[in-house]
Parts: sequence; C-alpha cells; structure tokens
Amino acid sequence: MKDSICHKDISIKEALSFINNEPAGIAFITDAESKLIGLITDGDIRRLLIDGRKLDSFLKKEDYNNYVFAREGESIEKLLKEVDRRVRIIPIVSKEGKLIDYFRYEHKTHYTPVAEPKLEGNEFKYLTDALLSTWISSKGAYLDRFEKEFSTFCDSSYGVATANGTVSIHLALKALDIGIGDEVIVPDLTFAATVNPVIYTGATPVIVDVDESTWTICPEKIRAAISKKTKAIIPVHVYGQPCDMEKIMGIAKEFNLYVVEDCAEAHGATFKGKKVGSFGHVSTFSFFGNKIITTGEGGMCITNSKKLNDRMKLLRDHGMSTEKRYWHKEIGFNYRMTNLQAAIGCAQLEKINSILSSNNDIESTYKNKLQHLNIKWQINQSNSNRVVWLVSILVPASKRDLIINQLQKRNIDTRRFFYCLSEMPIYKKFSQNCTKSKEISARGINLPTVKQVDFNLVCKLIEECMSQKK
Repeated sequence: MKDSICHKDISIKEALSFINNEPAGIAFITDAESKLIGLITDGDIRRLLIDGRKLDSFLKKEDYNNYVFAREGESIEKLLKEVDRRVRIIPIVSKEGKLIDYFRYEHKTHYTPVAEPKLEGNEFKYLTDALLSTWISSKGAYLDRFEKEFSTFCDSSYGVATANGTVSIHLALKALDIGIGDEVIVPDLTFAATVNPVIYTGATPVIVDVDESTWTICPEKIRAAISKKTKAIIPVHVYGQPCDMEKIMGIAKEFNLYVVEDCAEAHGATFKGKKVGSFGHVSTFSFFGNKIITTGEGGMCITNSKKLNDRMKLLRDHGMSTEKRYWHKEIGFNYRMTNLQAAIGCAQLEKINSILSSNNDIESTYKNKLQHLNIKWQINQSNSNRVVWLVSILVPASKRDLIINQLQKRNIDTRRFFYCLSEMPIYKKFSQNCTKSKEISARGINLPTVKQVDFNLVCKLIEECMSQKK
C-alpha cells in the first residue's frame, strides 16, 4: 500500500504510476505532513482525460478530495453503511490523520464461470505503458514484440497478429489463394469459426468425422474425402488435444494439399515433441477472453514461410503496399490487432506455462474426486502432450443435461460440447456420415478451470446426478 501513497503536487501521468502499484487501482493523496487529503482511482483519471485534461497537467484539489474515510477502530457495520454504488474503497486513518489501511467492498454472487482470464501479472502495467505511448491502434512496440514472442513460443518463424481467431483462418485461406471451386476438409466436432471462413472465401467445406479416442479429425476420413477439388485441410486441436499431425501432413504431401492448423484451444500442446502450429503451412490461434491466454479479442497466424508471412501482412492491412502508402495492390481486409491488445498479450505470454500448469492441477483434482464414476476423460496419446483449456469429460448422454442443469442451479457454469456442424441445417449439406462426432457431442461437458471452483460441491452434484436411475 505504501507504494500507492503520493504527494498532492503531482501530474496526472505520475498519479497513474502510483495507481498502477495498487491492485485496487487507487492512489492515496497526502499533504506535506503525510496526512491523507484525498484519493483518486483509475476511473477518475479516465474521466479527467475524457474531459480534456492533459496527462502532464497537475492534479487539482477537486480531483481527489471528494471521498469518504473512516477512523481507526470504527466498526465494520459503520463502514458498510458508507458503501454505495460509487463508494467501494474507504481509507482508514489514524488519530493524526495518516493512512494506515483501507476497507474495500466487493459484492460477490458466488458465481463460478467456466473460464476467466488470468490477469494477475503485468497486464495493467503494459497496457498503461501502451496507452501513455499514444500508440493505441494497429502499430506499436507491443505488437512487434507479441508477434515475435508468440511465434517463437510456437516454434515458428513468423507471427501475424489479427483482430480475432476467426479472421485468422480467413486470412490464412486467402493467403493460400483458396476460393471458388476449391474444397477444404474440416472436422465435424468444432466451433463454427472453423468452417465459416471457408465459406467466406467461396470454397466448399467438406465436413468429416473425428477419431473416437482423440475427438480430433480422423486421418482415414480425410483420405476418403479427398477429391480433385480438394485444396486444403483444417485440423482442429479440439479442447487442447493435438491431431495426428504426422498422418495429416503425410496425406497433405501425398495429395499436394495445404494444411491450416486451427490451434484456438491448444496453445502450448505438442505432437511428437513439436508445438502444435509448427506443422501446417499456416496455423491460427484465438486470444478470446476465455482462451488459455487472452488479449480480450484477438488472434494470430503463424508460419515458417516468409512469403506467406508477407502476404498475410499485406492482406491484413487493406492490401496496401508497404513501400507506397495508400497504394493498394489487391483487395485486402482490416484484420489488424491493436497495440493495446498486444500489450495484454505480452503479459499473458509471460505466464502461459503457469496457467497451463494450474489448469492441469485443476483437472487432476477433478479426476481424483470423480475417478470412481463412469466418466471418460480426455487422455494424452502416446505421441502427444495435450493441454487443458477447459476440463473435458464424457458422461452418459442421459446424464449430460441433468448435470449441466444441476450445476447451473448452484451458479456453476459448464458447457456442453460443441454441436456437430453436421447437425445444423446451414452446414448439413457439406457433411459426410459423421457418427463418432455426434456420439461425443451428445456426451460431452466442459467443467470450470478457475481457481475459485468448489471442487467438493461440483463433484458431489455430478455424483448425485450420475447415481440417479432416470
């Protein structure tokens, strides 16, 4: 707390640095005698900037002296009476008027989300740095750094940051000149963001079944679906499980096909010691808020091809020439990530290994408590090392919705597995016979991977549901 105490004669920019030192997002203002005379929050700073104040302008008394405080020894009941919609932090001062502590009120509903971003690192520091640099749009030091560091993490040479994971797939397909008359093979068990970009290009998706043990696209089904029009394969490392990239790349080489890996849920997973994303001609990632690491929204294309890297960067920025500004070589897109998002991404990447380790520990806890039940767990294959995004299990189809509903009643969020693409009318015409994916989808549940989950309660409710005869 002492690092967030500052003298009244400072600029708004300096106040931000003190605010950054306190997790509550607050700075305490003192006079020459170190007595508390006010406080200011990051929200207050934001409102000052919106009102036209400059970062280098000094704080004024009215900026910070409208606050509520309490004396040392006052009861919790009195403090709670001071709390309202705007007052959440109450400084506690000594008889001499010096800050000794503060009271922070947070209203919690005991809701357990299925996933949440882990923002305990340098996210706010880097975000503030990017904000103060004024490079807040689609250029800046954090963008270059994030592209370089993330592609290195994935054992690839180049990274192209994008606005989200969906446009990453579209950008990759366009860079490979996939379009009208082409076919692209995709798995049935995946989110719609895998198949939609194929349709955006004018190409035809060919939806095939998945492998029963891995839940990922079946190499034999890929081979059977190849035609003279087939141009590419999009293997999806679903729920953190690597596809059999050796067989898939072998098929691709045999038939001269492109491979675009969809790694949206598998940051850090490996197949035969190599990171997912390092196999395909282009590979794509999502950094949505519930992913392993996040930039809020955001995505990335990675590749080992300089030619594809350069083309994706051209297409990402309206197809505009890098040598001749406002000269457009071809029709492109505005698929850029902002420097602010990349700043968060850099901080997230610093702790990705600890996030993955924490998720593994959470899964292990569930396994230990539920090992006696008829549950099928996602498993590591002998040649791969999956990662835990959400804890993914299969239960009897008759129990799946019952479990989800009972947990929801206790404010515990879960997710059913994705609906199969072949089950939805808009995609059904593109699908082949997909029986395994439907069986898996009907039985699948994603359990929360958040630190505050009450394992005893979750597992007790699951056990009760599993024991019911109907």
